Amino acid sequence: MTAIPRGRIRRTVLRGALCAVSVVAGAGLTGCSGDDPDAGTNGVGKLPAAQIQSRTRAAADSAGAVHVSGDVVSNGRTYRLDMRLKPDGGTGSVTSQGVAFGLLRVGEQLYLKADAAFWNHADDAGKGDGGAAGKLDGKYVKVPQGDPSYQRFSGFTDKKALLDGLLTLHGTLATDGRHEASGVRTIRLTGAGGTGGTLDVSLEGSPYPLRLQRAGGAGTLGFSEWNKDFPLTQPAKDQTVDYGKQLPTS
Repeated sequence: MTAIPRGRIRRTVLRGALCAVSVVAGAGLTGCSGDDPDAGTNGVGKLPAAQIQSRTRAAADSAGAVHVSGDVVSNGRTYRLDMRLKPDGGTGSVTSQGVAFGLLRVGEQLYLKADAAFWNHADDAGKGDGGAAGKLDGKYVKVPQGDPSYQRFSGFTDKKALLDGLLTLHGTLATDGRHEASGVRTIRLTGAGGTGGTLDVSLEGSPYPLRLQRAGGAGTLGFSEWNKDFPLTQPAKDQTVDYGKQLPTS
C-alpha cells in the first residue's frame, strides 16, 4: 500500500475542518463542495440568462415590499429616488434639480408633500402658486386623479409599474460571472454585452434583483429590504390639504 505524504494529510484535515466551521457558522466558504461556485446558493447561477431574468422578475413581482434607491435619468433630467413600495402603494422621496418632494400613495389616493420652495418652482414642478405656497409648505397635498400630476407622480409609487419599467435589459441577454452587491453574492446579467444595462441577481435566498445599471448611463439603482413590511397609512386630516379636482396652478 502506498503511503500518503504527511503534508497532504495535514492539508486534507485542515480543509475538512475549515469546511465544518463554515457550515456551522453559515459562511459557505467557496471550495468546500468540490470547488462548485454554486454551492450554497439558490442555483440560478447555473441557468441560462433568459431563465435567470424570468426567475428574478417572478421573485420581484411576488415580493410584498421593496426599497428602491438611486438615480434615474429621463429626458435629460436626473431623478434621485428613495422609495419604499408595496402592491397597494408606496412612500418616500424624489429629488430633481435640487428640488425635493415626498410622495405617499395609499390605494388610489396620492399625496404630495413639499416645502414652499417646491410650490414656487412653477417651471420645474409644473405647478405653483405664490399665494398658496406658504399654506402648502410641509403639508400632504391630495393629488386628484384627474390632474395631470397624478399620472406623472403616481408612477414613482407603483411597485409593478416602476419595476416593469426599470428591470429591462436591452439587447441580447448574457451572464457576466459572479459578483457582489451589498455583501450578497450575485450573478450578473448583461444586455448587449453591458451597453444595454446590467443587473445583479441575488444568489442567496430568493433571486431578487439587487443592483441595476441602466443602459446608456441612465442611472444606477439598488433594490433592498425585499419583503420587509412598512406602515402605509393616510396622513392626519390636519396635515392634509385638498384642492378638489385640480392642484393649484400658476
